[in-house]
Amino acid sequence: MDKKRLKEIKKELKLKGLTKFQVKVLSMLCTVNKGKTITYKELAAQAGYPNAYRAVGSVMRINPLAPKIPCHRVIKSDGSPGNYSGGGTKIKLELLVAEGAALKTPKKR
Repeated sequence: MDKKRLKEIKKELKLKGLTKFQVKVLSMLCTVNKGKTITYKELAAQAGYPNAYRAVGSVMRINPLAPKIPCHRVIKSDGSPGNYSGGGTKIKLELLVAEGAALKTPKKR
């Protein structure tokens, strides 16, 4: 996403009354290209909050600009898709497959 578009999205998010943390996380998510995924933990670290991966999940749940901000690209550290507020795990997987994302088999604990 180009810098001008990212700036517009940040402005739009601030107008929605989101916190600085929420704006930062959703803005960082905009840098994840189509066909790619990022874990909640990686996104938290990129946003500057390495221990806030659970809070990142909460931000994904309230994403006010989906699908413009592609929260379906955020997955769990074990490779499983996690939840998706835009229609559940099945829809999330369908979106990822349609974008050409390489999905891994989740690691067993």
